[in-house]
Amino acid sequence: MESLLRRELGYVSVKATGHSGGGCISQGQSYDTDRGRVFVKVNPKAEARRMFEGEMASLTAILRTGTVKVPKPLAVLDGPGGGSVLVMEHLDMQYLSSHAATLGAQLADLHLENQRLGRELQKEGGTVGKGSGQVDRVFVEQFGFDVVTCCGYLPQVNDWQKDWVEFFARQRIQPQMDMLERGSGDREARELWAALQLKIPDLFRDLEVVPALLHGDLWGGNVAQDSSGPVIFDPASFYGHSEYELAIAGMFGGFSGAFYSAYHSKIPKAPGFDRRLQLYQLFHYLNHWNHFGSGYRGSSLSVMRNLVR
Repeated sequence: MESLLRRELGYVSVKATGHSGGGCISQGQSYDTDRGRVFVKVNPKAEARRMFEGEMASLTAILRTGTVKVPKPLAVLDGPGGGSVLVMEHLDMQYLSSHAATLGAQLADLHLENQRLGRELQKEGGTVGKGSGQVDRVFVEQFGFDVVTCCGYLPQVNDWQKDWVEFFARQRIQPQMDMLERGSGDREARELWAALQLKIPDLFRDLEVVPALLHGDLWGGNVAQDSSGPVIFDPASFYGHSEYELAIAGMFGGFSGAFYSAYHSKIPKAPGFDRRLQLYQLFHYLNHWNHFGSGYRGSSLSVMRNLVR
């Protein structure tokens, strides 16, 4: 790995540190270089490059908003023994505690950033992002992302769509159902999904959804803090409904009342929030079913039964 980093990134000196980490998808290791400490994520699978390129694009997009801190991505490289590696800035992170409220406020700022750009666009007569001296980011009018991103190791379809309900049904839930069909072929899940599709539009009646840049996989294991404040990492970004972000956050814990209070002080709950949150949690239960097996079947079916009542 040291020779790869020297050759591809031009470092003069590279030395592994005692810092390592990883989850159920990839492993990581920190290295001291002559240009500072970096963190290298490694995955041996052939499809790892697509996953890491999506993560790099996600980190870059969040970084450019200037709202919430993420590790600065540096490069995606072919791994020395196959697979791929993602090189990023090393951050000294610890468990999120004293900065939970700050994270809530900053996450809301991230979700409101595209809306803010839209208002600037109107104010400046359509000149945002065009010409010298103008904002270098444009208002995003559709739902999706420029590249494939992976929630876990499964790729997400991010083709641009004008309609959020259509995007979510076709490009989030349907691919998960298709994977289940190829695997277990669960009849009850198939029948519940057929009924639920007819009810989804009712959950969005009289609701305007402005595309928001999302982290996309914001569970407690993907947030932390360093000496400067909160940090989020391992994103699977796309432009979607801001409420979607809070679904997995509420499933596995790790977020305090201070986090939610700060967030909702900037983005109040809209009517129907709780049922839409269940709908968004359905994606994550299905994604976990497809990743980890039928232990998540009961939760998936329970959510669908609640929503079709």
